[in-house]
Parts: sequence; C-alpha cells; structure tokens
Amino acid sequence: MKPTILSAFFALTAFPALACESFTVGDLTIDHAWSRATIGADRPGVFYVEITNAGASDDALIGIATPAAGMPMLHETTVTDGVASMPHAMSVPVPAGQTVQLAPGGYHGMLMGLTVALKEGDSFPATLTFQNAGDVTINVEVLSLRAEGPDCAHAGQ
Repeated sequence: MKPTILSAFFALTAFPALACESFTVGDLTIDHAWSRATIGADRPGVFYVEITNAGASDDALIGIATPAAGMPMLHETTVTDGVASMPHAMSVPVPAGQTVQLAPGGYHGMLMGLTVALKEGDSFPATLTFQNAGDVTINVEVLSLRAEGPDCAHAGQ
C-alpha cells in the first residue's frame, strides 16, 4: 500500500464516531459534525456542523482543512428562479449570540479530491478556521448516504 493511501486510511479511521461531541474555541461551540458516505473517492463529499457563538462579537468560519480531502471548500446552496446552485462562499458568518448550521440546502463544506471513499461508521479530523477565534480541530462522523444528520437525542444513553 502506498504511504499516502495508508496515511489517508489511518486519518479516516483513527477516531471513534463522535458527531454528538462538542468542541470549543474562544466563545464558539462546535457540535454535530458529520458527513455522508460516498460512492467512491472520485465524487465529492460533504461536511455539516452546528456552530454557536456565545460571545458578544461576531465571528466567521473562513476555512476548512482535512486530510480526507485535497480541496475542502465552503459553499452555499442558493436558488434563483427555481434553479439551485452551490457557489463557493468566502466565509460563513457566525453572529454574536446565534447558532449557525452548515446543513443540507444551505451553507456546507464540499470535500473535493477525497483521498479515499468516505464509509459509513468511519470518522476523520477537520480543522475549522475562524476569523477571530482561530483554529479548532474536530472529529467528523461519516453517516449513511441518505442521512439527514446525527441522532444525538439518544447519545450516551
């Protein structure tokens, strides 16, 4: 096995499924990080998460990095005249005192150039970069291809 492929495999399986775990950086809390399984590595993956800003100042998500993809990007689904598109987003605003979701049909992360196919039950690390709060590395759980989000209501029970 090539070292790059082996490294990518380790990166995708090194962490247990943790979509219901919370991460904190500055005044921000990051919850429910998840992705969907992919059919293969030649198709893009997705990244979703919930970000709560408990502070008095606005912030913004300005970047994503992960060993799972060669070119992770922020996108926003928009609909104009009944036609949906997903243009690149330079940042995702995280207003003070509010919660923002990267979710299907809105802002989301596109994982272009996957290093391996994302398989249900795996997880991978992702580093989120915020304009003010800085960087935080989180774990992203890979759910089924048809998932609509993690089921955190029963986590820990």
